[in-house]
Amino acid sequence: MTAPAPAPSPMTAVSPLLTRLAAERATGALLRDRGTLFLEDGRIVHAESPATPGLDVLLTTGGGLAPERWREAIDRAGARRQVARFLVDSGGLAGGELEICHLAAIFDAAFFALSPGSGPSRFRRGATHWIGSVRSVPAAAVERETRRRRELLDAVWPYPLLDTAPVVPRAAAPGQTVTARQRLLLHRADGVRTPADLAWVLGRPAFHTLLDVRRLAAAGLVETPHAPPAPVVESLPDWITQAQSPDVALLRRLRDALEASL
Repeated sequence: MTAPAPAPSPMTAVSPLLTRLAAERATGALLRDRGTLFLEDGRIVHAESPATPGLDVLLTTGGGLAPERWREAIDRAGARRQVARFLVDSGGLAGGELEICHLAAIFDAAFFALSPGSGPSRFRRGATHWIGSVRSVPAAAVERETRRRRELLDAVWPYPLLDTAPVVPRAAAPGQTVTARQRLLLHRADGVRTPADLAWVLGRPAFHTLLDVRRLAAAGLVETPHAPPAPVVESLPDWITQAQSPDVALLRRLRDALEASL
């Protein structure tokens, strides 16, 4: 009789605490070093990270919302935690545009907040965000997308140093085409700005900027930084190590002399 095939092992959760909070239908803020996820009844309703442009940048720099309309919404509806509703009800923004930018902000911030180096997780039960209700996303969907994005970056060009190094453009080869989106990024890349800096300047999600930079590097249009070689540790000559070793016999003679003088 043939033994049954072993069941496939479950995929490791990006954040075990997030998985548990989703199962508990918890409401509050999941805080990590690189970002915060806000949950309502176990679903993610907002996310923010210092590594990504916020919803305000996506709407104003990258979108069509006037900065003064955003400030007005904060002033008039922030304390009531209804900024999103005010933007739509006041005619400053179409509901569809708000939802698209809001979802982009959630997945973008979650990618960094749930990164392996984001430190320990803490949960502040009952905490809410001033943006108010827009649209919620299942925690499992956010985890799947976070994992997919990690794999996509490495599949495009497996050099993570690109993500934090200044973006240094290279001249295109004869006949090499550059898209309008790539051209705009390369125009803003001055050899000093990192991908995160470019995301803020362009008003784009940070992950999409990382992906653009890796694609440009793979095409030879951006310099790929490489890790410095490990320092070579030269072995010391035997006469040095022997000279540094204590003379045990001498120490014993000194001890015996001290004991005899007492």
